[in-house]
Amino acid sequence: MRKPHPLSLAITMLASAIASTAWGQDEEQAQPLDTLTVTAQQAATKVTTPFVETPQAVSLVSREDMDTQGARTVQRATNYTPGVFSNQVGASNRYDYLVLRGFSDGSLSNTFLDGLKVMGDSNSYSSMSVDPWFLDSIEVVRGPASVLYGRASPGGVVALTSKRPAFEPGGELRLSLGNNQQRSAAFDLTGPLGDENRVAYRLTGLASAADTQFGPVEEERYAIAPSLTWDVTDVTSLTLYAYLQQDPEGGYHSGVPYEGSVVDRNGRRIANTFFDGEAAYDKFKRTQRMLGYELEHHVNDEWRARQRLRYLNADVVMDQVYGFGWAPGSDSELTRYFAGGDESLEAWTLDNQLEANLSGSFIDHTLLLGVDYQQRDNHVDWPSGAFPNLDAFDPQYGADPIAMYPPTREQHELRQTGVYLQDQMALGNWRLTLGGRYDWVDITNTNLDSGERSELNDTQFSGRAGLLYLFDSGVAPYLSYSTAFTPTSFIDAEGDLLPPMEGEQLEAGLKYQPAGGDDRYSVSLFRINQENVATKEQPTDPYRAVGEIQSQGVELEAYTQLTDRVRLQANYSYTDITYRRSDDGNQGNRAIYAPRHQASLWGHYAFDSGALDGLDAGLGVRYYADIQADRANTARVPEYTLVDATLGYDLGRLGYDGLSARLNVTNLTDEEYVAACNSLEYCYFGAERGVLASLSYAF
Repeated sequence: MRKPHPLSLAITMLASAIASTAWGQDEEQAQPLDTLTVTAQQAATKVTTPFVETPQAVSLVSREDMDTQGARTVQRATNYTPGVFSNQVGASNRYDYLVLRGFSDGSLSNTFLDGLKVMGDSNSYSSMSVDPWFLDSIEVVRGPASVLYGRASPGGVVALTSKRPAFEPGGELRLSLGNNQQRSAAFDLTGPLGDENRVAYRLTGLASAADTQFGPVEEERYAIAPSLTWDVTDVTSLTLYAYLQQDPEGGYHSGVPYEGSVVDRNGRRIANTFFDGEAAYDKFKRTQRMLGYELEHHVNDEWRARQRLRYLNADVVMDQVYGFGWAPGSDSELTRYFAGGDESLEAWTLDNQLEANLSGSFIDHTLLLGVDYQQRDNHVDWPSGAFPNLDAFDPQYGADPIAMYPPTREQHELRQTGVYLQDQMALGNWRLTLGGRYDWVDITNTNLDSGERSELNDTQFSGRAGLLYLFDSGVAPYLSYSTAFTPTSFIDAEGDLLPPMEGEQLEAGLKYQPAGGDDRYSVSLFRINQENVATKEQPTDPYRAVGEIQSQGVELEAYTQLTDRVRLQANYSYTDITYRRSDDGNQGNRAIYAPRHQASLWGHYAFDSGALDGLDAGLGVRYYADIQADRANTARVPEYTLVDATLGYDLGRLGYDGLSARLNVTNLTDEEYVAACNSLEYCYFGAERGVLASLSYAF
């Protein structure tokens, strides 16, 4: 049966919702909204649920955290989050690589913005990013979340919440300068429109640019996000928004061999500023445009309905000359190749929700019923070629290609429809969460030159069950079970896409949140098994979906305001992720990109009296250890410790109301290190010391 286009479906539902304001009820009978703006939801449950009552590990990065720690990307904003490895590709800022509980598969596509998937194509260069200046918060849900979101990695999801219009006027201007020619200007304006207090706007923008530590490579970004909230009636609210971002320069994204970076090659090391490309040929340009709306309607005291729709259009152009391994017979030269991409992507996401809060004499229910739809079409052209070798210790640039090959032209199509139901039940101090979801997934990749097609037509059931007991003291032990599914781009012997990888998790934990406070403490133990992992015995053999990966470990998190002036954030993660079944000889080995031990500590102190009144200072330490450098486990990445610091001052203490200054330093000791490796041919240097000074005016 042909599915209706998401736009026509959404417009029909939007029009009917606004036209019949109370959906069959008189407006006087409907319950007014408590506030005139749509309330942000918690990512783990899609409804507002307190941290201490959620039977799954969830961490929050607030706007204050991002500002204080000077986060320039979403991945850097999670540096102090347990279970998250944000250094998968070292100093690269092109994509928001996040490894959750050891799983790097699909991490680029597990980002959600305001409840809807950021629809990139993980089988291409078209992965989207959102600048953190436009965000109000980031939630990291660790463990499977397919019951609410459909296809996703079993490691978890990252949920971004945008800044939204406020009915109180306000704004902020910010100018920043730093090393490597960092410079940026940003603004954020919001407030009501008109005298009736029914419409509010927000306009947020950013222009930034920087050199990088890698030769001539640069980063450049321009972005703007207008949004409008209209309280159509006392029970219906509509928010329209857009996000437009252009990245004329996309930074660096390459690596160097293990020998020569982690260990010496004939007594020499490659500099951590080494550039293996050609300035005349290397480029990365990305333009992304997102348009959408959020509609919320309160039917009565118990029922409310929500609809979210987003359209994404993106263009990506990439040319890259890259080194891959030492040239045969040479002590110093790298073999170099060329990879390119010219891609055009369009995507729709739509989520319809019906929520009910039902109070009974025995059990209270929070019901959530949803139907969502995802559609993605990506046209890709991928040229390739070869370049002359390059001396890694004495590079001489200016070479032209020695071979260029016709591009591979493909069309990538995805359609996913999901129906889900969740019931959060409260019986005294007990909390029981049950959820189920059914998905229809169609994926087709077509070679536009040969006409060959790789197809996947699959249905999947995802589920979750969680039981929690909330003591009056704020202590809450819990136990949960959840599943996930992740489609892949690997092809079997018949030319068909392999069935989705399937994951299941068992998690037990303990949370504590004192009544009336924002302090959060948690410990979680988990075991995740992922099946249908692509594997093959020989490099030339076709893939088979017979592999299995297991991740198990423990995570501890403390986020506490010790006093009015002292805030402390401490985390530790132990992650043991291994290939339990594999045809490629790696069975029993540990996975790459996954520190077995990861710990962090961030402390922040605000002075409020004496000569230092208005000053605040923060210091953070991050530790990573026991990272495998290759899937065969023949080498490891040395452990490393990074120190970050901040110093801020409220210039209002000097009579300049609204003005504040902040200095952020990452990698304070300028540690030279390799952050991670994809293989012994491809290791990634970590970011050098970064210094950024900002002047802000809030009004």
